[in-house]
Amino acid sequence: METEKLFYKDPFLTEFTATVLDCQPGKNGYIVTLDRTAFYPEGGGQPADHGTLDGIAVTDVHEKSGVVLHNVEAAVEIGKTVVGSIDWARRFDHMQQHSGEHICSGLICERFHCDNVGFHMGADIVTIDFNADISWEALLEIEAAANQYIYEDHPIDIQLHRGAELEAIDYRSKKPLEGDVRIVTFPGADCCACCGTHVLRSGQVGLVKFLSVQKFREGVRIELLCGKRALDYLSRTWAQARDIGQNLSVKPVDAGAAVERLKGELAETKARCAALEEAVFAADAREYTGKGDALLFRPAMKPDSVRRLADAVSKTCGGLAAVFAGENGYFHYALGRADGTDISALVKTMNAALHGRGGGRNGFAQGSVEAEQGAIEAFFKEK
Repeated sequence: METEKLFYKDPFLTEFTATVLDCQPGKNGYIVTLDRTAFYPEGGGQPADHGTLDGIAVTDVHEKSGVVLHNVEAAVEIGKTVVGSIDWARRFDHMQQHSGEHICSGLICERFHCDNVGFHMGADIVTIDFNADISWEALLEIEAAANQYIYEDHPIDIQLHRGAELEAIDYRSKKPLEGDVRIVTFPGADCCACCGTHVLRSGQVGLVKFLSVQKFREGVRIELLCGKRALDYLSRTWAQARDIGQNLSVKPVDAGAAVERLKGELAETKARCAALEEAVFAADAREYTGKGDALLFRPAMKPDSVRRLADAVSKTCGGLAAVFAGENGYFHYALGRADGTDISALVKTMNAALHGRGGGRNGFAQGSVEAEQGAIEAFFKEK
C-alpha cells in the first residue's frame, strides 16, 4: 500500500499523526513505514526532510515503489500512533531554494531557448546547469526579472495531469513522462514537471541571488541562493564590506574602490622597496668584490630577495656566495657560483647537517635550514 503523502496536500504542515506499519533494523538505526507522512523523501534534486517521530530523530527519508521509508535512530512500536514533527527551518529552506530555482530556470530557458540539464540543492548553495552560453551580464538581468516576479507575489499552481490533457501542456521535463504527472506552474515564469515541495506564492521565496556562472561541459553552471540563504549571504557580505570600510575610513559601498586604491599604493611601495633592495644588494656585491667565498647573514627576507642577493654577490666575489636570511633558528638560503661550478654535493651535505631542504643546478641552489647561525658558520668554516 502506497504511503499517503501529506506533504503534497499541505507543504506547510509541520506536525502530524500516523500509524506505524512496519519497523525493521536498518544500516543506521531503523527503517520505519507509516500509513501517512509529512516527511518529504529525497528526490528531484531536493534533499529529504529531517525531524522526529515521537521525539526520535528522523535522519533520512526515501521512497521505494510509492512507499516512504523513514530512517530513525531507535525502534518504534508497530501499530502505534506516533506524532511526526518536521524540521521546519530545513523544509522551508528547501521550498525556497526549489521554488526560486524554478522561477530562474523558467526565465532562463525562455530567454535562451535552452534546457536545464542539471540541478543540485546542496547544504550551502544551489547549482543549475544549462546547455547554453550565458554571460554574467545576462544573468544579472534574469536575476532582476526573477526578483520582480517574486515581489509581485504570484500564486503557484500545482496539478496532476495525464494523457491528452498532459500533452496539451507546454512544460519543462528532462525525460518523457507517463501516467499522472505533477505539473508545477509559476504563471508567467515557469511550467515544469516536478515532485518537490514548493511555496504557495512567489513572494514566499523572498529573493534570489546569483553567485557565479562558469563554463561547464557544453554550457554553463550557475550558483544560486534563494530566500533566507540569500539574505544571510548578503548580510555577511555587507558586514565584511562594513569592516573593510571602517578600516579604510570609507562607507561600505565605497570599500571596493578604496581597496583598488590601496592595491595601487601597495604596488608602488613594493616597487620602491625592490629598488632599494637592488641598491643594497649592489653595495653588498661591491663590498665582497674579489674576496672569494662569502657567507652573509641577513634579517628575514622573501626567498626571491635571498636569491637576488646571492646572485649579485656571486658575480663579484670570485667564489661561492652563500646568503642566509632569517632568525630564531630558521633561515632561507641561496648559494651560487658565477662560474656555474657544480655545488650539488655541498648542498646535499649542508642539508643533511643543518636540517635543510632544497637544491638546484648550474652552480645555484636555494632552500631553507633549521639551524642556529653558529652551526651554519661552523659548517662553512669546515668546508
